[in-house]
Amino acid sequence: MYFDYAATSPMKKEALDIYLEAARYFFGNASSPHDEGTRASLLLEQCRADIARQAGVLKDGIYFTGSGTEGNILAVLSLVRNKSKKHIITGAAEHTSVHSAMSFLQSEGYEITKLPMNKNGIVTVESILRAIRADTVLISIQHINPEIGTIQPVEQIAAEAKKRNILFHTDCVQSFGKIPLDSIHADSMTFSAHKVGGPKGCGAVYLSPFHSLKPVFPGLTHEKGIRGGTVDTPAIAAFAQAAKSSPSIKKLAYLRSLLKEKLKGSSIRWIEGESSHQYPGVIGMCIPGLEGQLVMLALNAQNIYISTGSACDASSASGMKAALAMGMSFEEARQFFRVSFGPDTTEKEVTRLGQALRHVAEQAVVL
Repeated sequence: MYFDYAATSPMKKEALDIYLEAARYFFGNASSPHDEGTRASLLLEQCRADIARQAGVLKDGIYFTGSGTEGNILAVLSLVRNKSKKHIITGAAEHTSVHSAMSFLQSEGYEITKLPMNKNGIVTVESILRAIRADTVLISIQHINPEIGTIQPVEQIAAEAKKRNILFHTDCVQSFGKIPLDSIHADSMTFSAHKVGGPKGCGAVYLSPFHSLKPVFPGLTHEKGIRGGTVDTPAIAAFAQAAKSSPSIKKLAYLRSLLKEKLKGSSIRWIEGESSHQYPGVIGMCIPGLEGQLVMLALNAQNIYISTGSACDASSASGMKAALAMGMSFEEARQFFRVSFGPDTTEKEVTRLGQALRHVAEQAVVL
């Protein structure tokens, strides 16, 4: 039973069908001027329009990438490296790729302010406003936290940034294709195919066409010079197809409430925000006194698959970023684990998960 959709999701049948069809009939290089290349180019541009429509942004600002990670790095670096201001605000629990971009910029003389979350797992607008300086050039806050599922107030942050002529980037890898994005009005947004039932190795970044950009690698020709390499047209076609259908928020909320019911009275602690700022498909938890890694292994032995945080951080303490950013101690954060639902998750599976988690918690009390 699979409960790690926040890490990756199985490819949807319709996306796989489109992938195979595009690989067979649209194999040309989309940059080649002959007819076979033109056919691939037309499909590519249709997919670009589809992704832009789904995200509520302009088609001219969509660039296809190899992943959400690449998209975050390209976005952050491309936006700020031709600007004179040198201060950036971000969250302490951002994805590793954002922290990587920030570390690189720090080595180039930029100052980075990393803000914690409050007790509800939110980077508040007030904390961002307090951190803004005269030389602030960029604010980067993810939309849905991949560890605990809290929805950050990115619409308000974007509006406040615009008032002050500050650029705003938001990592929408966990939200694209799941909840509406068209009210954010960010300067940059990042998406990933495999989080929504598309193929791995494919993503997209939105960079507003109203801003000047400095490509990370100058002199490239594909994707208007933002990203090099022949585009993977079949993967992009599958991505666009997969993003057309969203999971039912009502169903995910029901499954979440069902799991809560099954765990009522247990020692399991839920790490979550207020319901109005919580994506129901991602659940952070702790069993006091038991490391999250041990919980994951105990369930794995029963063919139940959860995680201990972001898969990109699985080999380091970074997978506990959200717990630490909320003020938990390192020892408390080590108890963290994550459950995430997808469109194929069933009521029967959630009931079985609840039984297994309750048993693990009861065994921990005995020990």
